[in-house]
Amino acid sequence: MATKTCQHFETLETHAEPAGQVCETCIEMGDTWVHLRSCLGCGQVGCCDNSKNRHARKHWEEHGHALIQSIEPGETWQYCFADHVLVT
Repeated sequence: MATKTCQHFETLETHAEPAGQVCETCIEMGDTWVHLRSCLGCGQVGCCDNSKNRHARKHWEEHGHALIQSIEPGETWQYCFADHVLVT
């Protein structure tokens, strides 16, 4: 069952495919991550909030792309940083 949605999900016309399977920013830093998230707006892949660098959240803060999805195997949820809305 899906939770409520928000205006960000309602106005998203297409979902961008993940641009990769690693957090490139962590790789460049020589660091690791816990889980990966993909921006639904542009496909940028970043590490989750449980990772010390929180690159998915930083992408939202820097670029305003609020919507992400998990790209972990077996996970299909999406999330809006701006409205704190989880869609499962």
